[in-house]
Amino acid sequence: MDAWVERYVRAWKTADPEDIAGLFTEEAEYHEWPYETSWIGRAAIVDGWLGREAWQQGGWEFEWSVLAVNGDTAAIEGTGVYRKLGTFANLWTVTFGEKRRCSVFRMWNNER
Repeated sequence: MDAWVERYVRAWKTADPEDIAGLFTEEAEYHEWPYETSWIGRAAIVDGWLGREAWQQGGWEFEWSVLAVNGDTAAIEGTGVYRKLGTFANLWTVTFGEKRRCSVFRMWNNER
């Protein structure tokens, strides 16, 4: 689990389509609240991430911890601090499929 989150953070830093795609199964789902983001399929997830690259301008930091693991699903708590956007508390659930890639990602964001 830790290695997957570390790869997620690295992909967010690099904005490299291969780094992003490597995290998810072909038919993965990526859902975010309260933004009503629903990207279905690896290609849509990569496109969605790349569309948010401007959020990273000015720098950011992310701290996280695994709260629980139940079978193939983990709950992760994180705090993202974006110099231009502010601070966001996150709760993720990540369900894994083939090759320890994410098949369903759900994130709840709360601006502090």
